[in-house]
Amino acid sequence: MSGPFDPGEMIARFRERADAVRRRGIPPVEGPERQRFVEAAQLDFQDFAMVGDAEATLEDGILHLRIDLRPPSA
Repeated sequence: MSGPFDPGEMIARFRERADAVRRRGIPPVEGPERQRFVEAAQLDFQDFAMVGDAEATLEDGILHLRIDLRPPSA
């Protein structure tokens, strides 16, 4: 690392990764391989988006990620 760790920058990178997964196309595969690719992309997006939505803090050298998984209130 070139400088001090910035949790906000890490969160921004995860948001960028989630957007990249959303934008990437499906390669020219068929059958079960296509379905596995689609399922993997969905999980990648979910994971990157969750971390991208996290509130990150660094306290005494420990990274804390707070992710609210409660459904949105109506």
